[in-house]
Amino acid sequence: MTLESRRASRLEDPGADLLNQFQALWDRYGRIALGILGGVAVAGVLGWFAIRTRDANDAQAAGKLAGAQALFWQGQYARSLEVAKEVTTQYGSTPNGLDAHRLIGDNAYWTGDMKTAIAEYRTYLAKAKPGVLAESARRSLAYALETNGQYAEAAKVYEQLVGKFDRESSAEFLTATARCQLALHQPQQAAQSLQRLLNEFGETSYGNGARMRLAEIQASVAH
Repeated sequence: MTLESRRASRLEDPGADLLNQFQALWDRYGRIALGILGGVAVAGVLGWFAIRTRDANDAQAAGKLAGAQALFWQGQYARSLEVAKEVTTQYGSTPNGLDAHRLIGDNAYWTGDMKTAIAEYRTYLAKAKPGVLAESARRSLAYALETNGQYAEAAKVYEQLVGKFDRESSAEFLTATARCQLALHQPQQAAQSLQRLLNEFGETSYGNGARMRLAEIQASVAH
């Protein structure tokens, strides 16, 4: 076959051209592609191990936190506080490690350390998922703020809790809001809170007390 015939044969063979192009692309990018795939595989394996480790740590934290919770209900606040702090130190990045902050707050509250209670409730609420447990911690925060004399902040938190639980609790929160407003010498705001209680939750056990307190405020303002 002549040189011209061989050239013509190659020109008429598209398969050979495609193979040549593929070989050129592989030579240029093949190693890069393999490196990327290898990196993805390694990341996947590391991610799997990280999840397994996190779950194992959270399980250990749950067991330790359950012990601290049992101590709390037994009234052993100092020991419960100590164990809960250990959970936050050892397993702080886990869900149960976060929940330990709430328990530290409860222990601090019942031992009269309102400053610590407030700080721990806020730490917990900053990362807690919305739900009943978070709202319960918010209620505890409101109690701690009021007990600590931070009436303005307490009133705001109490108001935020209205409607989050049952109707009786909502009436309680509005009563507490008015109580804080009176402590701040804000009778008009307190009267508004009590009137809202009567309008929305007047049938609850807090209704009669709200009527009496509202009448007292109105009488004092009139004079």
